[in-house]
Amino acid sequence: MKNLALVILASLFMSNVKASLVKKPITYEDHGTKLVGYLVYDDAKSASGKVPGVLVIPEWWGVNAYVKSRADQLAQLGYVAFVADMYGDGKSTEDPKQASAWAAPFHGNPLMAQRARAGLDQLSVAPQVDKSKLSAIGFCFGGSTVQALAYSGAPLRGIASFHGGPVDAPTSAKGKVQARFLIMNGAIDKGVTPEKRAALEKSLEAADVDYVSIDYAGALHAFSNPDADRMAREHGMEGMLGYNQKAATRSWKQMQLFLHEIFGASQ
Repeated sequence: MKNLALVILASLFMSNVKASLVKKPITYEDHGTKLVGYLVYDDAKSASGKVPGVLVIPEWWGVNAYVKSRADQLAQLGYVAFVADMYGDGKSTEDPKQASAWAAPFHGNPLMAQRARAGLDQLSVAPQVDKSKLSAIGFCFGGSTVQALAYSGAPLRGIASFHGGPVDAPTSAKGKVQARFLIMNGAIDKGVTPEKRAALEKSLEAADVDYVSIDYAGALHAFSNPDADRMAREHGMEGMLGYNQKAATRSWKQMQLFLHEIFGASQ
């Protein structure tokens, strides 16, 4: 009976731990465009004081279940996470043609950093967030976006790009970038060639950006997303997209070390 009571108490404890994760849709705007983001935090961990905030920028698919799951994981680590809505109305798709059309106006344009900054501003006003400790992570399209956001001079301690398209630092970035960079690529990502990676690193050196660049062997584009294999099959993108469990695990652990570094080991 004693053992049974302990099991019941442990189960109740675990239920309470899970129940402490607070998830909220957040409606906000950017220059008249209605946006719906996703805020998540662990109420128990933030009860003792303000904690660092992490902006999360999705793949070009939009605000879907995958990117929300990544935000949930960040909240479980003790951060306040906010998934930014880049397209409006919190929409998402699995149609690559639609995703491409939605993403097209952002590439190479100030709108990319502007829309991401709207999300960062929304994160920073969350009552649980320490405004002096902000970072941003992004996946694919989102990885490109967090690079552009950092170049704009946003108040970020660091950015982490998971299989993001390289965005070379403009000459205007020198002396403006506050963030340290963690760039994580698939070594055989056909869209992120060695030449493109080299050009990015050269531009970061010229801009005096503190960066780390890591390539994961055997990893394709979208290596962190468990749905990548299915989506590749459904859309005839085999050999372009692919989930790589080893790279996904290693890169997530690397991000955790990076966040500890930029926010302090006590976090």
